[in-house]
Amino acid sequence: MSEQSPRQEFSGIRMGKPFGIPVYVSWTWFVVAGFITVMFAPQFRQMLPELGNTASYVAAFAFAVLLYVSVLLHELAHSILAKWYGLPVRRITLYLLGGVSEIEKEPPTPGKEFMVAAAGPVLSLGLGGLGVLADVYLIDSGGIPELLVRQLWWANLIVGVFNLLPGLPLDGGRMLRAGVWKLAGNPGTGTVIAAWGGRVLAVLLVAGPIAMALSSGEEIDLAQLAWPLVLASFIWMGASQSLRVAKIRARIPQVNARALARRAIPVTGETPLSEALRQAAERHAGAMVVVDHDGKPLAIVSETAVQATPEHRRPWVTVASLAKSLEPTMVLAADLAGEPLIEAMREAPGSEYLLVEGGGEIYGVLATADVNRVFTGV
Repeated sequence: MSEQSPRQEFSGIRMGKPFGIPVYVSWTWFVVAGFITVMFAPQFRQMLPELGNTASYVAAFAFAVLLYVSVLLHELAHSILAKWYGLPVRRITLYLLGGVSEIEKEPPTPGKEFMVAAAGPVLSLGLGGLGVLADVYLIDSGGIPELLVRQLWWANLIVGVFNLLPGLPLDGGRMLRAGVWKLAGNPGTGTVIAAWGGRVLAVLLVAGPIAMALSSGEEIDLAQLAWPLVLASFIWMGASQSLRVAKIRARIPQVNARALARRAIPVTGETPLSEALRQAAERHAGAMVVVDHDGKPLAIVSETAVQATPEHRRPWVTVASLAKSLEPTMVLAADLAGEPLIEAMREAPGSEYLLVEGGGEIYGVLATADVNRVFTGV
């Protein structure tokens, strides 16, 4: 199971860097590896009665490892094609429910989105097909190798087909999103439809087994519903997250540096805070920029630091002591808007940015808090 994931913090075991892509294994992988080992060891003993108790567990653990190697190859197919299209891939993570490729930018066209999404299931189905051929034509020992190959090709076919289901966060949902994007000309519309497809899938994963049991007159086995419930929860949460992201992206065009900028007054570093605040109030300004005696901007006075300074101390505190030095990345063009503005802020996280005109003149100060308010309630 795979999905395109946003940037996120993660601690895990780094396993290598194939094709320049860091690969990590979450501790949750060991949980599922243990589960697979315990679940499949008795089945392997039944299939191969000559296997001893220890050998059956070793074979089952080998199956768990090889299964996740298949998952890694599935994720590499996504990531390598994404890199081929010039999209940055932060890493691949193997975890409880499979794997995730952290592709940090969306493909620019629906065609590329479709191809990146389809690469994983195609790889899994291809591995399944190769496994079938190997099982039929190459391996005829009847021992552990044939048993592992048979289990792996079957597992890869299931992974490939399951990931083609049309709902986010599955690959099939991303393919559906690409198709709707192509037809509607709007990626947001594609995301909403594919996310609702994921929610429908989540409901069907649980409702389907219950309906089958009721129609056949059997009692509902809660133990057998455990895995469908886990998968359904994952898909529902992933689809819901996609809907939230779609709402956020719909508001990005409203983010305009000029419209959100606070009027700023220039002050020298030795100016007392109380005097600077008086000047700002007089000129209806919402920010203060520290400049040198030639008017060159040096720093932005931190709003948080100003608010934390008690009023009785403000006459004795200089604005320079409350200001953050201006790094080149904290100076933005006043004309920035939409995605370019968000990207510029993402590359240089901060609380305030200096906005300048084309000739270098100060236009105002953009506060991250003001930008965040555009997305409040999403």
